[in-house]
Amino acid sequence: MDALPTHNRGRWWPLVAICLGTFMLLVDVTIVSVALPSMAGDLHAGLSSLQWVVDAYALSLAALLLLSGSLADRFGRRRVFQAGLIVFASASFCCALAPTAGLLIAARAVQGVGAAAMFATNAALLNATYKGQDRGVAFGVWGAVTGAAAALAPILGGLLIEAFDWRAIFLVNLPIAAVAIVMTQRVLSESRGHSGELDWLGAFWFTLSAGGVTFALIHGGEAGWGATTTLVAFAVAVVSLLVFLAVEPRRRSPLMDLSLLRDRSFVALMIAAVALAAGAFAALIYTQLWLQSVLNMSAIDAGLVVAPLAAVAFAASAGIGRFMHRIPPQFPLGLGLLLIGIGSLMRTDFAASSSWGVMIPGLVITGLGVGLASPVLISATLGAVDPARTGMASGIVNTFRQLGFALGIAALGTLFTSRIETSFARSGVFADPHAAAAQASQGAAQELIASSPPHSQALVGHAVRAAYATSQNSIYLFAGVTALVGGAAVLAFVRASFQPQPEARREVSETEGPQTGQTQLEPLHAGGSARA
Repeated sequence: MDALPTHNRGRWWPLVAICLGTFMLLVDVTIVSVALPSMAGDLHAGLSSLQWVVDAYALSLAALLLLSGSLADRFGRRRVFQAGLIVFASASFCCALAPTAGLLIAARAVQGVGAAAMFATNAALLNATYKGQDRGVAFGVWGAVTGAAAALAPILGGLLIEAFDWRAIFLVNLPIAAVAIVMTQRVLSESRGHSGELDWLGAFWFTLSAGGVTFALIHGGEAGWGATTTLVAFAVAVVSLLVFLAVEPRRRSPLMDLSLLRDRSFVALMIAAVALAAGAFAALIYTQLWLQSVLNMSAIDAGLVVAPLAAVAFAASAGIGRFMHRIPPQFPLGLGLLLIGIGSLMRTDFAASSSWGVMIPGLVITGLGVGLASPVLISATLGAVDPARTGMASGIVNTFRQLGFALGIAALGTLFTSRIETSFARSGVFADPHAAAAQASQGAAQELIASSPPHSQALVGHAVRAAYATSQNSIYLFAGVTALVGGAAVLAFVRASFQPQPEARREVSETEGPQTGQTQLEPLHAGGSARA
């Protein structure tokens, strides 16, 4: 059935259809982090498996984002968006039925494929559907919905897990997807862009390189950096990257325009995208393990603890957004990253006796930084490169934002585990610190304490709390420094052209390239948010 004219169905129904898909996408990503401790217990999954539950999704999204944009331009944005909804819903159903961690990870990777299709087309569809003032209203509503989804998802996830179990967080996608699929077919008109040659080869080598380094970081933290598998994974990542850099300049329509790397402003923005994701969001996965495993909080209470980050980010973005068009975007971006770094460093004072309240000030400051930095990352990119290459540039920055989240989770996971094991070894409480650290780091701290002899449970409990406190301090120190480096790079090197505009939102031309219409999607989990 072809789409009916927009005026016959009401001009805002296309916006509803797109927002439903986006809401489902963002809620699902955020919910997963709250559910990780429950998944670990039910599937007997170790920390590396939990990392892959998140990273398989993020890597698929990052690797296929640019290619999905090209596919949409060739075959139609509505068609690709609808296909993404179907793939995402089908994969969600498989996630809910997964009997093992391996099958769950595989289904999450497929979810990432569907997410890439939706992410590459949602803003472009809005841009093609609405004109003039309606376009500004549509993007404003879309941004508000994405922010609200991120803020509500930890609470919704906690409610579903408490009422049912972790599988419900995937099943809830099915009715939302069904409505979105039908509405997309009925109220969205088809649109296409300039289609070039599909760079399957570039996508393959980029995916292999990103996947290889992520696998090496996760496996190295578990098996050791000198392990054969770890070294082979690093070698595959390096060789794949070199091949990618060699073949891309020869492609007629490359996945990435590598000549952009000669622009130091653009390189600084790539660093900023990675730093924003890794500095603001990646560490929160391991904080969820602390909240639920060590403090023994319920999933809904743990979700409420980290919700202030998303709430403050949403409020700050909404309140400050009206003034952003008056100042060069690199300044709020750089300042936002510095605030993210400061907020992370404020969470480096954990102690064995710490409660959840120690996190709140840092979460608020980090949320303020996200509210400043996230809405202007793409506008800074658009002002920093030649207008003819803005589509490619914004797509690359969005890709590296997702890649920063995946690599942040992998790197921080290694640091998280090593600090727990080192602390256990120094405590002298455990006969096998390595085995005890493996059990504690996968969310089984209470089981570790309960399995110890009654006369030593108090001592073991203190050792566990102290080890987790040390690990939290280390990962937030790493996250804070990462964000500070990103902020400094932006302020030092980004020179974006800027002309004050009477309207805060830039209207994207329908004739721009396949990635121009993309907006920023946060690598969300407990407390993240997305902005238009």
